[in-house]
Amino acid sequence: MIVQLTGTLLEVLPSRIVLDVGGVGYELGVSSTTAAALPHAGEAGVTVLARMIVREDAMELYGFATRDERALFDQLRAISGVGPRLALAVLSTFTPAALAQIVTAQDASRMAQVPGVGRKKASRLIVELSDVFSKNAELRGLVGLSEPGAASLPLSQAAASAGVEADATEALLSMGFTSQEAELALEGHAEAGANTIEQVLAYALRRLGSGR
Repeated sequence: MIVQLTGTLLEVLPSRIVLDVGGVGYELGVSSTTAAALPHAGEAGVTVLARMIVREDAMELYGFATRDERALFDQLRAISGVGPRLALAVLSTFTPAALAQIVTAQDASRMAQVPGVGRKKASRLIVELSDVFSKNAELRGLVGLSEPGAASLPLSQAAASAGVEADATEALLSMGFTSQEAELALEGHAEAGANTIEQVLAYALRRLGSGR
């Protein structure tokens, strides 16, 4: 398993780099965050953290400038339906610290800014990552959530809230409402005291009824 490479940068692009290690050129997929953190092409003695993914039809290498980005890449890939490219898209949109803040704040709207991630998938990513952060003290430390005891409880509560919102969104979509209508209808449900799926749906339907 290749976990680190040191060599001369031959090429640096927003989505990939080529690193010459002992005369062998390794192509690694990277996030734009890592690409921006690396030196210009031609620089020697550059160390890149790596993750190798072996498939039936290919072996792929991905590179990272920091341990926290590689750790989050691993956790994102562990989520059902999230492949390496989507994981890199998330890490290209947000730094690890910013992603941790988004998950802590349960900000599905910001998460949905990732290309290819809609509101429903954004909510699911937040739920999954909330669980990861609440259980993984090392990862919390890497992204700056340095007080495990303080972080775990809010993350757990927020994850439950995000899960209810995702379920309510799916229910509204099945009723024929658009994703925009569902998003607007759900705004402010927590402040209104609607926390269970039944309460959230009733709240949303009242808003939709008054708006039509």
